[in-house]
Amino acid sequence: MNINPFIEAEKQAGHSIKRVCELLKVSRAAFYCRRTGVPGARALRDAELSGRISEVHQASRGTYGAPRVHAALKREGTVCGRRRVARLIRAAGLTGRHCRRKHRTTVCDPAAPSRPDLVDRDFQPDPAAADTRWCGDITYIPTHEGWLYLATVIDIASRRVVGWATADHLRTGLVADALRAACHRRRPPASVIFHSDRGCQYTSREFAELADSFGIRLSVGRTGQCWDNALAESFFATLKRELPCDSPWPSKAAAHAAIFEWVESWYNLKRLHSSLGYRTPADYEAAATAA
Repeated sequence: MNINPFIEAEKQAGHSIKRVCELLKVSRAAFYCRRTGVPGARALRDAELSGRISEVHQASRGTYGAPRVHAALKREGTVCGRRRVARLIRAAGLTGRHCRRKHRTTVCDPAAPSRPDLVDRDFQPDPAAADTRWCGDITYIPTHEGWLYLATVIDIASRRVVGWATADHLRTGLVADALRAACHRRRPPASVIFHSDRGCQYTSREFAELADSFGIRLSVGRTGQCWDNALAESFFATLKRELPCDSPWPSKAAAHAAIFEWVESWYNLKRLHSSLGYRTPADYEAAATAA
């Protein structure tokens, strides 16, 4: 809105600039900044903050929305409000990643032996409980060569992915490889619990024998209750949201390499987790060890 004609008219009528600004609901500071063409302190700060927001968003691989961008800025000592960050993100046209439609990977075995639920939906992080409770599940990654399936083992205490494996099939060997990787990496105590859904891979005799050889107690949720394995489900939602899967990967080898880089270089070491107070799993475990 060009307010100069109004100003001139009010001046000729003997009215002050203060009165004109009051009538137009414009601050005098804003009027003088607009007239001189010099941006105000807040506009300068917004421009500086917008640049830093873009850098944080780019460093997150385009995955962070306003909450995590605000948390990242706070971690580095930048003082700003969350709503201000959200406003500047919208103004810059930046967005986080969103969830996609699911593909079924869980098939229950009605003849499988009954096992208890030793977790009971308690997925709260605990700095003093590393490698006492794990959970896992299976998801899929589309490629031009067909589906690539991913099995994971996650430490409930720190959200860290302690073991994972990929394959072009859904046989028990896939989840067995993920559990072996976790045990070889972490060397857990014999009392560790591994929690999963009732998929036939996790309730098979082969998987039970492998768990028993490592001294692992198996736990399963109820049939059709995704919340009984909510942490594993949440991890896959994050992976599908943040790993570029808008189109199929050119090959299964390329998808495997991308998963490796995302899990080992980003998710475990650098990604901020809201459930951990916007810390990374590596930072959370290091703080627990120091304490």
